[in-house]
Amino acid sequence: MTEFQDIYNRKEEKVLVLGGSVKDRMELQGLLSNMGFTLTMAPDIQLALSLLAKGDFSLCIVFHEPGKVDAVEFLQALNEANLTARVIVLASEATVEDAQLIMELGAMDFRLPPWTPDVMEFVVKRAMTTSLAPQKKAAAAKKSAGVQAVQRGEGDDAKSRQNFDKYKILTRSPAMEKVLAQARSVAKSKATVLIQGESGTGKELLARFIHSESDRAHAPFVALNCAALPETLLESELFGHEKGAFSGAISRKLGKFELANKGTILLDEVTEMAMPLQAKLLRVLQEGEIDRLGGYSPIPVDVRVIATTNRDVKSAVKEGKFREDLYFRLNVIPLKVPPLRERREDIPFLAEHFREHFVREYGKNGLKFAEGVLEALEQRKWEGNVRELKNIVERGVLLAQGDEITLQDLLGDELDNGADFSSDSGGSLGGDTFNLGEVEKEMIKRALAKTKGNRTHAAKLLGISVRTLRNKLAEYRNMGLVL
Repeated sequence: MTEFQDIYNRKEEKVLVLGGSVKDRMELQGLLSNMGFTLTMAPDIQLALSLLAKGDFSLCIVFHEPGKVDAVEFLQALNEANLTARVIVLASEATVEDAQLIMELGAMDFRLPPWTPDVMEFVVKRAMTTSLAPQKKAAAAKKSAGVQAVQRGEGDDAKSRQNFDKYKILTRSPAMEKVLAQARSVAKSKATVLIQGESGTGKELLARFIHSESDRAHAPFVALNCAALPETLLESELFGHEKGAFSGAISRKLGKFELANKGTILLDEVTEMAMPLQAKLLRVLQEGEIDRLGGYSPIPVDVRVIATTNRDVKSAVKEGKFREDLYFRLNVIPLKVPPLRERREDIPFLAEHFREHFVREYGKNGLKFAEGVLEALEQRKWEGNVRELKNIVERGVLLAQGDEITLQDLLGDELDNGADFSSDSGGSLGGDTFNLGEVEKEMIKRALAKTKGNRTHAAKLLGISVRTLRNKLAEYRNMGLVL
């Protein structure tokens, strides 16, 4: 018997495991059973909350898989239900923002692979020997302040501003500076904002910038991709549901509007919302109240709404795919993010910024762009905008062998097919031509590989809607290509 078992076998210790693959759960069960724990598996958040409410579990381990089990959503719901638990989050991959948010919401530990026995024994032992008093105190403070979701930037102003620095938008473009000036001037109002722009231009970043500049900066910012969920699930995500509202609704769930109370909600890809839901959203905007599925009375909410889309909304209205009255209600403050080809002065500036970021992240100190590379990038046609530029610079940093990042490192095999750096596809640079279709196909292929075939995650990585990704894959299949 190990020292760990000596400490915790004095009474039965139960661990709740939320999410994860069969393989992950089996490995974890074998490891924790050897430590003297009894495991209970929960496939979804609602069941996990119901079990935790009984107070029988000493620890909860969550496998963070956005689109299946989202640790952020779980921790927000845990706080809202005024439940406290020792929570460890395991994630195969995650953004820095997700990791920070998970820890801010009260997780005791956040771990990426490998989850070796030694690592897991250490984190579990540390969690089990840590008092829950700080979590209870934080939950009580949030409840007394009327906050139902994470608050970014709590504490003194200096710390708050440091938290919001990551939402600054870097630009040297007069066109983009004009957009930022407009955004800043309306940030402190409650007026709804409709941000339009191509995929990858930074619409969500602009929405977060508006929130950080507003009087709601210390309240929740809650984002929801309207294209990522079917209509029935999207309605529950937006407005919440009561216990028994439908099959599988075993407890009350708060929707995104309630979680964003006193703060800001971002409705990403709002034009993908089904018409019946558009009518319900319009009522929320007009009346300032929501109806949970299965609820008996409306619930008032104080939420600033920002919506984004990469579609031409006026055309969608003419086609009967988007309500005109909802368009007018959302379009109180219209902002349009210019594509990268219309702010070419930003291309070398952002490329250098991304290079510095990835050089630090991957520990490749001293790595610079080779001569002429920035000029070539500035002339290239960026259909994927800033997202595409960021992905290509990351690839170049990873593939660079010497002290310099070359065009070959950045563009890979596509150079062999010809490289066209002309903004109107009518010219070349250095004798090369560049096939944009091949680049697009390669980016989609890599995104799907990185997300293990998950189209929702791949679309988010690429900065496009799931529908656009599906259409592209269908186009490739018709050409006889399988990615």
